[in-house]
Amino acid sequence: MELPPLPRVSPGRLRQLGPINWVVWQVLSRASGTADAQLFSTLGRTGGLFRGWLHYSGKLMPGGRLSRAEAELVILRVARLRDSDYELDHHRRLGAKAGLTAEAIEATGVGPDADVWTPRQRTLLAATDQLVTTRTINDATWTELSAHFDDRLLIEIVLLINQYESLASTIATLGIQRDTF
Repeated sequence: MELPPLPRVSPGRLRQLGPINWVVWQVLSRASGTADAQLFSTLGRTGGLFRGWLHYSGKLMPGGRLSRAEAELVILRVARLRDSDYELDHHRRLGAKAGLTAEAIEATGVGPDADVWTPRQRTLLAATDQLVTTRTINDATWTELSAHFDDRLLIEIVLLINQYESLASTIATLGIQRDTF
């Protein structure tokens, strides 16, 4: 996905972020392994909305019930479908920390048809593809997904897919630049 040559909204600093969001940005940047996690220094400009978004996002990942490895598969697939290099940069690293092999991380580029997936993973990726490309999950895939996940996790999966698809749109629209590690 082609980003604008410069960000449409520049990353904020203390004056634009305020003291609370400035500290949050600093902590999250260090945790991400970068001096400036530009997603957070940009979204931090929204004040309390940023903190609310962080709380919601954190409840999905890393705080969701879906395993970290499965959550990372979903996020990596969304990033591939949306051509979000920013998300890919971060979630390749997070996926490896969650136990995904290099082969699995690369296979997210192929999607559910890659031969490395378990039936559960294949169904999770098929649901991700459908929700991102058609805005829904068809009945056959939903039935398969329901065989692997309970109702709470089914809801969480839909929210997770949509959260990272929305984030990819936000990154692209605002022209948030990739971080340096």
